[in-house]
Amino acid sequence: MRNTRVRWFAPALMLGLALPLFAQEKKEPAKPAAPAAKEAPKPAAPAPAPAKETTKAAAPAPAAGGVAIGKPAPDFKLKDTAGKDVSLADYKGKIVVLEWANAGCPVCKRHATGGTAAKVVGNFKDKGEVWLNIDSTKDAKADDCKKFAADNKLGTYLMDPTGATGKAYGAKTTPHCFVIDTKGNLAYMGAIDDDNDGKKGDKAVNYVKDAIDAILKGSAVAKATTEPYGCSVKY
Repeated sequence: MRNTRVRWFAPALMLGLALPLFAQEKKEPAKPAAPAAKEAPKPAAPAPAPAKETTKAAAPAPAAGGVAIGKPAPDFKLKDTAGKDVSLADYKGKIVVLEWANAGCPVCKRHATGGTAAKVVGNFKDKGEVWLNIDSTKDAKADDCKKFAADNKLGTYLMDPTGATGKAYGAKTTPHCFVIDTKGNLAYMGAIDDDNDGKKGDKAVNYVKDAIDAILKGSAVAKATTEPYGCSVKY
């Protein structure tokens, strides 16, 4: 009986001693690691401002040769086909028409043989109107120009071999016309008429005649500028 108790007690005692040790060795479960702090997102860099579109206003086109309607017409001194000096100042107080001419230009020849200028001059007989032809062709021969003027009754025909006068006015074609009023100011510049191809005949609108009419009436020229046509001036 005693031996039985000893056999039962010994294992029980050992179990009793082991339980506290086991309890001490039992570790608490590891706490989960705190999540790493999220890095605050960096503010996005501001988008660059769109480049401002710089639109430059188109500069107004300069008037041909620097001349302008209502401004004084450039003075000049040129020799006619006879060698005589002629200047714009000689006709102060008169209406002056300048027509750029070239004996070798078919358009100029058409107007010369058709008497375009002569008809206009006839409309203003005794009104103090003067019509001057100017030839700025670099290699123009005085004898050829003299014959051309005489054959077509063109009147005063001036030679501008250096082209200085033509460039001062911005003459571009033959014919290219400029009308100067009695005060010496430019009143009209452009084509002699609206008959570019020569098919209108008497129905053509003569811009030079209309400009002279307006000046004589003391009114502004309704169509002060037009696009000239014809052969280019051969500077």
